[in-house]
Amino acid sequence: MPAQPLRPLPLTAAFALVACLAAPTAAEAATPHRPAAPAADCALPGRTGWTDEGHDTDTRQFQRATGTRKVLTLFVDFPDAPATDSTRAYAAQLAPAARWLKQASHGRSRLALTSLHRWIRMPADSTSYGFERGLTFEAHEKYVRDAVAAADPHADFSRYDMVYVVPTRAAAAITFSPTYLFDPDTSGVSADGRRVKWGVTFGQDLWRWGHKVAAHETGHTFGLPDLYAFTGDTHRYTGGWDVMGDIAGRAPQYLGWHSWKLGWIRDRQVACLPGAGRRTVRLTPVERGGGTQIAVLRTGETTAYVAESRRAEGHDRNACSTGVLIYKVDSATPTGEGPVRVMNAAPATTPPPGCTPLDLAAHTPGQTFTDPDAGARITVIGGGKGGDTVRLSSP
Repeated sequence: MPAQPLRPLPLTAAFALVACLAAPTAAEAATPHRPAAPAADCALPGRTGWTDEGHDTDTRQFQRATGTRKVLTLFVDFPDAPATDSTRAYAAQLAPAARWLKQASHGRSRLALTSLHRWIRMPADSTSYGFERGLTFEAHEKYVRDAVAAADPHADFSRYDMVYVVPTRAAAAITFSPTYLFDPDTSGVSADGRRVKWGVTFGQDLWRWGHKVAAHETGHTFGLPDLYAFTGDTHRYTGGWDVMGDIAGRAPQYLGWHSWKLGWIRDRQVACLPGAGRRTVRLTPVERGGGTQIAVLRTGETTAYVAESRRAEGHDRNACSTGVLIYKVDSATPTGEGPVRVMNAAPATTPPPGCTPLDLAAHTPGQTFTDPDAGARITVIGGGKGGDTVRLSSP
């Protein structure tokens, strides 16, 4: 998660949701087809001023998610935690992140990782930076500044878009891996005539999560929010769907909505129903990247339901369920408070070992999701190896 001071508004809206087996009603069958709406009619505006589900990502605050991002990896140790091993094993732990992100983005986003293979001694003890006491933005920026300043004699920072800072395993006090996002209104961190705007400072959880922690934290530099809950049941909103939620989840491929927000899929791959009407959509699994990737039923200024096809392949090869994933998006809900909420097709089913209840959320042919308050209805009318077909309807 990004270490930036936030003052989010509490989430107050609630709604009743029903998932059931149903056939289309006579009224639905009689609804005339209308010309397809452009995808832009279903793009939601951001309302939090930070990482959120809005499509109007602040390009001054966040970096582009397409093309090649040049990353310099620094390896740091401390007076109270000197390194005694090689940097090579640390670089190897992170290296698969480049391949993982390239596949997840369908080749639209690439990480060019360069490692400065020497230990950079930080000027202060590892325990002095506040990781164990609740990290503030100011303390985190000092950590980044100290690392960059110590490494500056050995590297040209003007050649890179962002930095990764990896501590020695001896530094037990550097516990977790927050994202650094610069504040445009402060002097921040600079080196070699260039502002250091984005970074990930890894902690000891790198050795638990592996390279996917880089995919999660780098996603924040693109403007993606946390899908896990900051309080209460951590994964109650999205389960193991999308690496921005449970990094160790069984289906970590980014949601189709996120791929659209980041420019990894095109507008022509988005089917939009922006208001009253009905639309039938053939979906190609998001793991493959081609065809129509998401069907969006807009329900308000900042809300929509999204349907996408998921299969047990690619990054989702260990998925606990397959079919149509349906979720609600609210671009006014802050990070960590459920900006995406997956609708569970099988809430009464006991998950097998290694899966959570929401991991079984995928809908299959014959199942219908309904939000009676919004009047939104999504029915899965077919499925097969090539994908799934859904019908969106709204009164």
